Amino acid sequence: MTRVSLAALLGFLVLCGALGSNPALPAAENEPLRVIAFGAHPDDCELKAGGTGALWARAGHKVLLVSMTNGDIGHWRDAGGPLANRRREEARRADAVLGVESKVLDNHDGELMATLENRRAVVRLIREWQADIVLAPRACDYHPDHRYAGILVQDAGYMVTVPFFCPDTPHLACNPVFLYFEDGFQRPYPFNADVVVAIDAVIEKKLDALALMESQFLEGGCNGGEAAMPKDAAAREARQAQIRDNFRRRFAAVADRFRDKLIQLYGPEKGARVKYAEAFEICEYGRRPTPEELRRLFPMDEGAKAQ
Repeated sequence: MTRVSLAALLGFLVLCGALGSNPALPAAENEPLRVIAFGAHPDDCELKAGGTGALWARAGHKVLLVSMTNGDIGHWRDAGGPLANRRREEARRADAVLGVESKVLDNHDGELMATLENRRAVVRLIREWQADIVLAPRACDYHPDHRYAGILVQDAGYMVTVPFFCPDTPHLACNPVFLYFEDGFQRPYPFNADVVVAIDAVIEKKLDALALMESQFLEGGCNGGEAAMPKDAAAREARQAQIRDNFRRRFAAVADRFRDKLIQLYGPEKGARVKYAEAFEICEYGRRPTPEELRRLFPMDEGAKAQ
């Protein structure tokens, strides 16, 4: 190989992140970013990234939220096909409120495994979406579906660029940026927030979207029960208000937990004022962005504005 061609090859590898470099934004300045998020169940992506997704969508970027299972055992009373259909519709309606696209895969709830078939499915979805950014849970979690969803996306973190893996779907020339959702688990290591996004500007929209997932929140999901079900319109309204307040406190706790990072990213005045936030950690298996690129990739300035 000549010195010139070797230099050209190294330049291409650096551009695509294969050597751990920090290139500029993958999308052209005048093109929308393409973001895909994977959760285990219909509500996971909405909970962890619904606000950031809404901000991306509002800025004209393309966002797809994918549930790796159909949620067909995620209720204390209902199950099977009827519940799967209900949860798919809940996700569709919630995602429409957020302004993003929705997809629910037909794997059984509680049975997701890190199989070759599922790895291929994830790789194909990332390629078909032509993703610049990929979001997923970490592979440490109380729920096996969450863990395996994380592993499957990690396993796609390099394979999306390999031409002869799933050759029926054109490979990506450059590796996307892969990031994890925020969580509170401590082993094998605590979550590290590389980017924290203020979602004050869309907090009501996020709460409106979650309110549409009644099977999970109003009715309590698989750990609910008849005793917690609203018995009349007034009780239903009171429970909905309570759930909304609980979520508001939950997303406020994320902002408080990562207050130092918010101040670092937004400056002392803005960072101290942020009420609600979502946080993400860079996965080492994808392209490694610089802090400056993260600021351009994530819709941070818009999120700090009060609604």
